[in-house]
Amino acid sequence: MARYTGPVMRLQRRAARDLFLKSPRSKSARKMREGSLPPPGQHGAMSRKPSTYAIQLREKQSLKWMYGVLERPMRAYMARATRYQGVTGTVLLQLLERRLDNVVYRCGFAVTRAGARQLVRHNHIHVNGKRVNIPSYEVRPGDAISVSPKSAQHAGILEAIRYADEDGRKSWITWDAGTMTAVFASVPTRDDLADLPVKEQLIVELYSR
Repeated sequence: MARYTGPVMRLQRRAARDLFLKSPRSKSARKMREGSLPPPGQHGAMSRKPSTYAIQLREKQSLKWMYGVLERPMRAYMARATRYQGVTGTVLLQLLERRLDNVVYRCGFAVTRAGARQLVRHNHIHVNGKRVNIPSYEVRPGDAISVSPKSAQHAGILEAIRYADEDGRKSWITWDAGTMTAVFASVPTRDDLADLPVKEQLIVELYSR
């Protein structure tokens, strides 16, 4: 599957927000959070007021870039979200949160979702004791996520775990340091996902056009 391989700071500047595409401890990520990075383009932001469609499109693009999902699978997630009970925008976020690459990131095995995707692709991750190398695999509540025994001393994984220990893990993730295993305890609510800098209702409205 095709994926974006260019500079990620270009995407974050275009979205005008931190999309967590770089390590939160990196200098550029810190500048983005502080709002000290300029808008994209040689002369910065245009003074023209964006249209409603442009605002909705930027929200959708930001969500896609954040989770590393292309347009076709995003449309599929949106179609599923409309069939489920509940607020469509919230359900969409919950479906994206259940992707294995995202869960690996949330568990603290990687400092970015792209890094988590690479761990999954390279057979470093087990789900309930079995190797799974499909980033879009849908994790269920109660599933145990662990690192392959051969990868237990992987430098990048150990560094990410140390950062997660210092920063704290999410409330819907149960962590066992002794076995380096995390359990996806429950599907997060919208309040749990308060750190996501997106307005999902605008994305629902865009796909409803």
